Amino acid sequence: MNLFADIRSAVIEALEAMMAVGVLPAGLDMTAVAVEPPRDAAHGDMATNAAMVLAKPAGLAPRAIADDLAARLLADPRLTHAEVAGPGFLNLRLAPAAWQGVVRAALIAGSDFGRSTLGQRQRVNVEFVSANPTGPMHVGHTRGAVFGDALAALLDFAGHQVTREYYINDGGAQVDVLARSAFERYREANGQEPEIREGLYPGDYLIPVGEALKAKYGASLIDQPESVWLEDIRDFATEAMMGMIRDDLALLGVKMDVFASEKALYGTGQIEAAIETLRGMGLIYDGVLEPPKGKTPDDWEPREQTLFRSTAHGDDVDRPVKKSDGSWTYFAPDIAYHYNKVQRGFDALIDVFGADHGGYVKRMKAAVSALSNGRVPLDIKLIQLVRLFKNGEPFKMSKRAGTFVTLRDVVEQAGADVTRFVMLTRKNDAALDFDFDKVLEQSKDNPVFYVQYAHARISSVLRKAAEAGVAADDGTLAAADLTRLAHPAELQLARKIAEWPRLVEIAAKNNEPHRIAFYLYEIASDLHSLWNRGHDDASLRFLQEGDTATTQAKIALARATGVVISAGLAILGVTPAEEMR
Repeated sequence: MNLFADIRSAVIEALEAMMAVGVLPAGLDMTAVAVEPPRDAAHGDMATNAAMVLAKPAGLAPRAIADDLAARLLADPRLTHAEVAGPGFLNLRLAPAAWQGVVRAALIAGSDFGRSTLGQRQRVNVEFVSANPTGPMHVGHTRGAVFGDALAALLDFAGHQVTREYYINDGGAQVDVLARSAFERYREANGQEPEIREGLYPGDYLIPVGEALKAKYGASLIDQPESVWLEDIRDFATEAMMGMIRDDLALLGVKMDVFASEKALYGTGQIEAAIETLRGMGLIYDGVLEPPKGKTPDDWEPREQTLFRSTAHGDDVDRPVKKSDGSWTYFAPDIAYHYNKVQRGFDALIDVFGADHGGYVKRMKAAVSALSNGRVPLDIKLIQLVRLFKNGEPFKMSKRAGTFVTLRDVVEQAGADVTRFVMLTRKNDAALDFDFDKVLEQSKDNPVFYVQYAHARISSVLRKAAEAGVAADDGTLAAADLTRLAHPAELQLARKIAEWPRLVEIAAKNNEPHRIAFYLYEIASDLHSLWNRGHDDASLRFLQEGDTATTQAKIALARATGVVISAGLAILGVTPAEEMR
């Protein structure tokens, strides 16, 4: 049940009736007609812009449309008031029965309440994390992992078929550096002094890799030239790092469906096939790019290169795909990888990148647009930095990692649930401060505690009902006399429950899972407010001694709130708390 969508349907029906009798001209486009919460709750429960968006195409004054529409809508028993405001906005107030019906609907639907068919089972690929396999994941990867996983869960809840994918960057020079770094740890395992020169990875995490290499090769590689051991040690160390990354993701509760290898694109013809496809479209040519203004990018050369005409698909400049020496640029395998996604039949692609990939957005969108003939949209979400604090000071680097704080450092200190929730308390393109002291304190200022405490309070109500012998299963609660929920604070909580299905669709349309975290904080606030009112007004307490019918109605409201909180936390990948310790 989506009450906002239901009322919008009523608005559309009324407008169609107005067209049928000639009040409005036939054939008006209703796409822009919306029903949403008013900016000021004092103005009503819902508001529609119908008169405003139809006035110009209808050739009528907005207020004239709004007046007629208001009169027709008042025939709907769910509506008690329809008032025209300003130039033609229509503010609506709903009868208590409408909100009470939402409580019942939530109890009947259970964990599926708010689940949408918006996605129409379209196949969406969400690529996220994709950290270089050169060491443990750092705190920036943590935020990207949480965001990508929550986005995938949100899209699934909104009716898409979602694939979570990790692109292993194992085809570039960084894995050769990894191999050389691991070789020094191999030498160390064989009793020699490691030479961790500048440019190598210094972290202690490679010590076990060196020991594992010794167990496999003994000392046989010690005096061998790099050409003998580089490839084998590169593959060995890369697999070891991917094992570490998989363990880190599991610690955070993230499970990938697909691990795709960049290395697998080389020597298989996939890069060549993608470039030839673009060439067949007239989008590949040999030329010399103008020198860029400002900082010179790595892929610019003052000589003839093979270029992708990305400006034909919205980019600012054309992009090199092959250098003058005949080697591929870093962009070429990424084109091939996304072409592979298109060929796998996905209807939409989402990439979750670090903030340092901002200059990469337009060229990648241009490539996907060209390779899919504009059929497959690509949305790229950039993840801003996370600043860590503890005891009022910036959190220090991890010795194990060498140069940064790891995902494991964060999760082991804060816990997976806290880490995941807090990482979603800011929009992805805004910097986020993660203060270990604040995220663990038990106060209203800590959103994860506040939401978990609300769910724990609801669980305690259900336990107390059981102790009192009051039937409180969902079936019984759904059949309760919900007209007993009449206090403004109770109806306010029901209104917030009603927003859940609409919120899910808005968040999914915009690929913004942080909206779920914001909403959970708001509904938790309404639950706590109602709970606290019960301290002064006994009639608002969830358990009414000697009045089973009223008790069940009030518990139904609490349980419906719990249904929504539990569903929202599931999207965020957070386990609901049954009690607070």
